[in-house]
Amino acid sequence: MLIKVFGSSVYGIQATTITIEVNADRGSKFFLVGLPDNAVKESRQRVEAALKNNGYRWPGRRITINMAPADIRKEGSAYDLPLAVGILAASEQVDLPEVHRYIIMGELSLDGGLMPIKGALPIAIQARKEAFKGFILPKENAREAAIVNNLDVIGVENLREVIDFLKGDLHIEPLRIDTRREFAEHLEKMDIDFADVKGQENIKRALEIAAAGGHNVLLIGPPGAGKTMLAKRMPTILPPMTLHEALETTKIHSVAGKLGPNTGLMAQRPFRAPHHSISDVALVGGGSFPQPGEISLAHNGILFLDELPEFKRTVLEVMRQPMEERKVTISRARHAVEFPAGFMLIASMNPCPCGYFNHPTKDCVCAPGMVDKYLNKISGPLLDRIDLHVEVTPVSFDELAHSRPAEKSADIRARVIKARNIQTERYKEHEGIYCNAQMNSKLLAKYCPISESGQKLMKLAMERLTLSARAYDRILKVARTIADLEGSPNIENHHLAEAINYRSLDRENWSHSK
Repeated sequence: MLIKVFGSSVYGIQATTITIEVNADRGSKFFLVGLPDNAVKESRQRVEAALKNNGYRWPGRRITINMAPADIRKEGSAYDLPLAVGILAASEQVDLPEVHRYIIMGELSLDGGLMPIKGALPIAIQARKEAFKGFILPKENAREAAIVNNLDVIGVENLREVIDFLKGDLHIEPLRIDTRREFAEHLEKMDIDFADVKGQENIKRALEIAAAGGHNVLLIGPPGAGKTMLAKRMPTILPPMTLHEALETTKIHSVAGKLGPNTGLMAQRPFRAPHHSISDVALVGGGSFPQPGEISLAHNGILFLDELPEFKRTVLEVMRQPMEERKVTISRARHAVEFPAGFMLIASMNPCPCGYFNHPTKDCVCAPGMVDKYLNKISGPLLDRIDLHVEVTPVSFDELAHSRPAEKSADIRARVIKARNIQTERYKEHEGIYCNAQMNSKLLAKYCPISESGQKLMKLAMERLTLSARAYDRILKVARTIADLEGSPNIENHHLAEAINYRSLDRENWSHSK
């Protein structure tokens, strides 16, 4: 008897429906074809034990299973459940008239229990697109899949429940979630706040500008000055995610298996902080079966690289192209996978190996030339993609001991949202441009004109501070954001003056300012 069961395979962040054809005939052999990997081939042992431990039997017949389309490689153990269901139906141990109306996925344990799978959300989206009635999957993944409406999401705990449900002997109520209401409830839930930070008003101002314009930031200062504490609070002042951004971000984390059990739609912007020992593949994504890397997991959020010079040079260099294109393409012989990578980079570093160069009270003990050597670990092209260089100084005792309340994240965020709305209106006719940091040369000329006195100020700054040529465009972008925060249609001289202060490392004599 021939039975067709439907599963799904995820490539990048898109799913493809897989037809699992199970044929039971005379004989005693077992054949599994359709380009399965080792995890799929090993499913026979798991399925056989699960069937026997749930009162069924492995059929003493010739079983042939084809996983179509046969030119797509099938990866992982999530095909255990559809294979088991297909074998039972094809061997006529159970009658499952509704099986063709469902996508079925799940990894079986030997006792028939179901283990969670990766990529439940993109699979659910594709199932609805192809007009399947429902999606049967492990209970731990049900909330994730239930984000998709107009699809019956059936969360189950074991093989017996799946069979009884498909036979009609067991009623399982599909999980329903009011996605918009749940999303709105979690939008404002913040565990940390800028009000926790004592002093550092100039750094908060720089981060506000960065959030308002989508600019990348480099924080440079001695140990214990608060660089990491400030960076971790950056998501609290970014504009709230839209429903579309939340869905896209959740899909990426679903594919990577980074969503916790019983997790639904992500409402908070991601904050990823990989260790400096990370490999280039782990950062940008890849592997024999391409998976999203840290830059994709930070999509629509923050990628924080602490101790930037300690990262391997190759790791930092592979990040340059995705920072410009806001996506990463991983090419293989048979196919190419594209992952979104629209993140804001916040990096931090000590000014020298000992950490105390330019410290107000402690002496730097580094040998001559060590500061330059340390800074040169960061390449010019990467530094060119970072708009704001912010020097972080230690907080004084008086500021730490003072009990006056600091400004809350909600107040800063309100100003950021107002500035972002101005930019949304400005770039509405330019596809792929959402904020000032993404402006190209043509848009700079159009939206960042400066007065004659402003030109003189820029010329003076370039000469006096020996700023490099690449700083010019960056200063204009940051000045445009500062003007937006003030609601000013034009870039004034004081906007330029503040923006010039955020190009510390472009000053050729910075490392000799001790």
